[in-house]
Amino acid sequence: MPLKPNLRIPGPTPVPPDILEAMARPMVNHRGKPFAEIVGRVGERLKDFFLTKEDVLVLTASGTGGLEAAVVNTLSPGDKVLSVSIGAFGDRLASIAETYGVEVTMLQYEWGQAARPEDVRNALEHDSDVKAVMVTHNETSTGVTNPLEEIAKVVREFDKLLIVDAISSLGAVPLAMDEWGLDCVITGSQKGWMVPPGLAFASLSERGWKAYEESTMPRFYFDLGKARDSQAKGQTPWTPAVSIFFALDVALEKMEKEGLESILARHSRVGQTVRDGVRALGLELFCQDERYASNTVTAIKSPDGVDVGELRTLLEDEYEVVVAGGQAKLSGKIFRIGHLGLADDEDIQDALDSLAAALPKLGFAPSAAR
Repeated sequence: MPLKPNLRIPGPTPVPPDILEAMARPMVNHRGKPFAEIVGRVGERLKDFFLTKEDVLVLTASGTGGLEAAVVNTLSPGDKVLSVSIGAFGDRLASIAETYGVEVTMLQYEWGQAARPEDVRNALEHDSDVKAVMVTHNETSTGVTNPLEEIAKVVREFDKLLIVDAISSLGAVPLAMDEWGLDCVITGSQKGWMVPPGLAFASLSERGWKAYEESTMPRFYFDLGKARDSQAKGQTPWTPAVSIFFALDVALEKMEKEGLESILARHSRVGQTVRDGVRALGLELFCQDERYASNTVTAIKSPDGVDVGELRTLLEDEYEVVVAGGQAKLSGKIFRIGHLGLADDEDIQDALDSLAAALPKLGFAPSAAR
């Protein structure tokens, strides 16, 4: 049976019982040997999921804190960047950069679309002063995954820095940091890693570390150089979220046993199950081209006459299934089913069965009942 409530939002995601139990361990000295062993272990295991030889640094922060770290460690005030945005989180990354005095050129798409690599090429051809390209790999506000590998090839042609928000993709959707030539990659514990919110993971390429040395941004808490130096000693520069480190240690051991290929295949399978299931009910996906439909979250257009708020409340109160609503301009227009991290066929079928049972109570007859 699925865990109840069946938390089907794109984060925070369900946490397995053994990972929750790990968080109940007594506190340890975060400057002592036992914690140093955990820091070393998780740092090495994260490399296997980033597919990188570079350090993967663990910060006590939300994913947005990780994105701020990306900006202040690689850019300087006045730098020009091309920000590729297909939704709310792409816009957020651009806003962080603008807050720090970066000159941002937006390459924006209609929500529901994926970015086109040829548009990135055209933008870079017309502005040689761009220092970096920023892109969200998987946009949870719209249920769309960008063709990151193809975008990265274009960015490499122009020898620009590539900063990637991989918060809702890494550990669930294919991403190869070194092979694809990504320079700064950020993700967060509460997504595919099956860990509560509170940790961000960051990795810089050699080009990224060169940008770090050249950056003149003010930084203190989010200084990745300090994090790298401390992590090499089995420590963190500031007080870490010790309990969440305990959880991460167990989560990465579980993920290592399942294997990256199996994890990616599972997410691909359950993602397709959700898409097929909602279409079978007569519902419409928000993603305009299913080639780019996310395997971590599916956005669904609200059918005519169905209030999204009422649907979410009904699902939670009567079926113990929690789904997400739309964000920003999509509020009230879509609902979203998350299927990342702890998500298997039984969890997903329970959510689909509950949706099929709830919709008629709100006046919409699923296809199977028509």
